[in-house]
Amino acid sequence: MQGQNKTAGRGGLAPPVAGLRARVAALPGLPGMDVPFLLLILTLLSYGLLMLFSAGYAVALYRRGDAYTYIRPQLLFAALGITAMYAASLLDYHIWHRLAWPLMGVSLLLLGLVLLMPEYNGCKRWIVLPGLGTLQPSEIAKFAVVLVFAHIISLNHDRMKTFSTGVLPFGIILGLVTVLMLLEPHLSGTLLILGIGAVLMFVGGTGLKWFAIAAGLAAAAIGAAVVLLPDLVPYAAARLSSWQNPFADPLGEGHQTIQSLYAIASGGAAGLGLGNSRQKYLYVPEPQNDFIFSILCEELGFVGAALVVLLFLLLLLRGMVIAVRARDKFGALLTVGFVVQVILQAVLNIAVVTNTIPNTGISLPFFSSGGTSLMMLLGEMGIVLSVSRQGDMGR
Repeated sequence: MQGQNKTAGRGGLAPPVAGLRARVAALPGLPGMDVPFLLLILTLLSYGLLMLFSAGYAVALYRRGDAYTYIRPQLLFAALGITAMYAASLLDYHIWHRLAWPLMGVSLLLLGLVLLMPEYNGCKRWIVLPGLGTLQPSEIAKFAVVLVFAHIISLNHDRMKTFSTGVLPFGIILGLVTVLMLLEPHLSGTLLILGIGAVLMFVGGTGLKWFAIAAGLAAAAIGAAVVLLPDLVPYAAARLSSWQNPFADPLGEGHQTIQSLYAIASGGAAGLGLGNSRQKYLYVPEPQNDFIFSILCEELGFVGAALVVLLFLLLLLRGMVIAVRARDKFGALLTVGFVVQVILQAVLNIAVVTNTIPNTGISLPFFSSGGTSLMMLLGEMGIVLSVSRQGDMGR
């Protein structure tokens, strides 16, 4: 009886998350899944779907005559993505060892194939699938790069200081992906993949001297691009000029940035209220996509924007906890790679929307419209949950 009272006392004082973790752990097929990480994903997803509908219904109605044009498929992809996340969380993540190289081969093939596709807004980033929509190969490339880097590092972690093991294979992979993506051109995706690769190499043990040499080579590559890729130079130069002074061309390159800044400024501390944005009525050109954060700031103000930043920060911190407690180096590297991908992409998007960096055309994870991106993202988070189930927190 006394033991029962003690147990009841502990149960009554247990925090809600601990109680929820215990209930989830009791479900069949979900032993040890990291509940805080799962809750953060679902919160970001719900927040994103709500804002996508609010930000996109006006432009959807104007362009397609249907206010649900963007949210309807996004809800479907969210449901499919959650299913993929659950399935991936149940798989032993070591299966990705065997699939790393085949998926890299597929991603390179798709990156080459997309160059044969028609242009949209001056870029070739999507493969049209008749009756199914579009596929963005860069999303698959991000996934493949994390898998291959984690695979190579986990098998050769004791030789990462050498050039032949710690630099050469990664340089070849990043070089191939970079060239193919710059030909689209997809500068933001290129920067993101290079950032993910650099973080994984650093965590994996590549010597710091190689990073210094890489910085010098990058500067040389930029100079070579001016000569060898003349079509890329005007594209990049226009973006840089617009970033420095968007009001110099308010109806051209600077239009999107100017309207974004107007939206952010008009939001103030608490915003105009959910659904009450003025800039989404055809002023911000892509309110449902790259610039959805500006509409969020206008409707929910500094408070809503700060909540987004906080959620991504908590996702990063919880992801690093999972990485530290992972059963092996492969699991830790997968977690670091996928979580860093989300955070870097969010940072780049918010920096673009606030004109902190030049416009690079990058979406906000969990928020921006895009079926390929959302499904890949949720699938990657499922792999992180699989790592958590088999780590220290899952035993």
